[in-house]
Amino acid sequence: MNQTNFTACPECDLLLKPGAPVVGDKAHCPRCGYLLQRPRKQSIERTFALSIAGLILIFPANLMPLVGIKMLGNTKDGTLWSGVVALFEEHLWGVAILVFLSSIIFPLLNIILSLLISAHLYFNKPNPYLAHWMRWLQHLDEWAMLEVYMLGIIVACVKLSATSELKFGFGLYAFVALLIVTGMLTSSLDKVLFWRQIGQLRK
Repeated sequence: MNQTNFTACPECDLLLKPGAPVVGDKAHCPRCGYLLQRPRKQSIERTFALSIAGLILIFPANLMPLVGIKMLGNTKDGTLWSGVVALFEEHLWGVAILVFLSSIIFPLLNIILSLLISAHLYFNKPNPYLAHWMRWLQHLDEWAMLEVYMLGIIVACVKLSATSELKFGFGLYAFVALLIVTGMLTSSLDKVLFWRQIGQLRK
């Protein structure tokens, strides 16, 4: 049989016949147990809708105040962007660049790529860059770490609450909503289905 009829397990490189599990089923590698496929219901439609929601939320989450700190009569609001600027001003270049990329740039690119790919698949519009976008999306998915930044916000709020008065801004609510949307976006995207649809559009 032609070797092109097989797919390799990403974990142990075992050659396997492509399966066709239905929604609710899981396909595991028989050698190492790696999860090969878990079909999602209406994956393209959900990804398209969640991408639009994420694109709407990411701007207030980045630009509007997250937490306001009141100490000795003075109030100062903090945004995600102002945190990056403060790190640059403190000459913490490496940390500032890492926070900027992982909390702003990579999540934004992740949402934009998800929107572009799902929109083309939803409307059945072929594009020569679809495969390239999908590869970039799979690589960037590991670097968009909003949950790590959220953990940092929680730790900072706990420490500051003992010495100052905190006021949560709209940006924090938008950030929490964005975190939920991006989590749902990751779980809704059926990579096998997307690749299959991309291949069909290229024919």
